[in-house]
Amino acid sequence: MSPVTAAHEMRTLTNDDLEEQLRASKEELFNLRFQAATGQLESHGRLRSVRREIARIYTILRERELGITEPVDAGPVDAGPVDADQADAAEADAAPADAAQAKTEGAPA
Repeated sequence: MSPVTAAHEMRTLTNDDLEEQLRASKEELFNLRFQAATGQLESHGRLRSVRREIARIYTILRERELGITEPVDAGPVDAGPVDADQADAAEADAAPADAAQAKTEGAPA
């Protein structure tokens, strides 16, 4: 892992990648704390930077949860071949719901 990852670089990662980086950062923080407790820590500034990195990851995940920023797509997921009959049935099921929603949106409150 790089010593410091900028927030704009983290925003390009998917939620799964961020959670993996969060796990790795927490593990690194644990190891750094252990080294500090045993007197083996050489870079005390690294503790601060890892804590801040963890905070950045939590902030980005929370922003996505609240809809402040858009999550990065992991890419197209291939669901396999779609049967034409299944697609028509899905459209038919969705149409009445759309019509009902349009009626309620246009009604005065």
